[in-house]
Amino acid sequence: MSKGPILIDLDEAPIGPGPDAVPPVPESETPSSPEGRAMQTVATLAARRPSRLARMFWGVLVAILGAVVSVAAWDFLTGLITRAPLLGYGVTVLVGVFLLVLLIGALRELAAFSRLARIDKLHRAAEAALMANDLPGARRVTRSLTRLYASREDTRWGRERLAEYEAEQFDADSLLGLAEIELLAPLDKAATREVEAAARQVAAVTALVPLAMADVVVALTSNLRMIRRVAEIYGGRSGTLGSWRLARAVMAHLVATGAVAVGDDLIGTIAGGGVLSKLSRRFGEGIVNGALTARVGVAAMEVCRPLPFARTKRPSVTGLVKRALTGLFGQE
Repeated sequence: MSKGPILIDLDEAPIGPGPDAVPPVPESETPSSPEGRAMQTVATLAARRPSRLARMFWGVLVAILGAVVSVAAWDFLTGLITRAPLLGYGVTVLVGVFLLVLLIGALRELAAFSRLARIDKLHRAAEAALMANDLPGARRVTRSLTRLYASREDTRWGRERLAEYEAEQFDADSLLGLAEIELLAPLDKAATREVEAAARQVAAVTALVPLAMADVVVALTSNLRMIRRVAEIYGGRSGTLGSWRLARAVMAHLVATGAVAVGDDLIGTIAGGGVLSKLSRRFGEGIVNGALTARVGVAAMEVCRPLPFARTKRPSVTGLVKRALTGLFGQE
């Protein structure tokens, strides 16, 4: 065994490439741009229509459960009356009150569907009058619009202005434009505030709450509440079923037109989304979900508005989101 240092001859060619010949380590891929997955999930769920087999299944199931509950309640009440008449009659009165409440709720839902149908009919009549330049048809639309808002104090000044200048309009476009400016302008502002509030809430929860599915739940509830409030502002107060039907119609329109797909142009133009998405993906997702909520809000305004956007400019999604997110993620 030798003592001392061991010498290795380096004159021979190295077996493999040296450090200078090794290719550089590839940089990590840039995270994909935020896509607003929460809002896309909400839109897909809300727009999906159940199949005919599924509707038949749930209809039969509800009928069976209704029959079982009715028979069980009847047997329970008759047996209770036999055993303890006073208690049985008291419970029977409570059941009657419960059924009365259900009937009132059903009537309210029917009234809500009627109001939504009235708004939709008015909207289609206004579009037809504009396309055909039908002045008598436009006058019928404005009279229906005045009756629709006759009990609302926030439209009193607009109704008075419309009644004052209506006789001076000699074509359908100018008459409906006057009605749009005088009657619907304050309602448009109120609906815009609702859309901005919903976009702000969805963006904040997406960016700040790390819980799984929290952004989807908040996006769904916020959008349903926003659509219902927009409908109420324009006079189409909707019930629970009416709100869901209206939301499904709005979401189906957005999915069909591809408006739930977000491109880099939207992210880059709204509140510095391109920079935020590089610093924090959650902040980028928050901005995109807020932008998609604003898109849903604008679509809800178009659906719930009794007149189409003609003389008044349709709200800009970019402007809505910029106003909604000012100060939320820092100064723009």
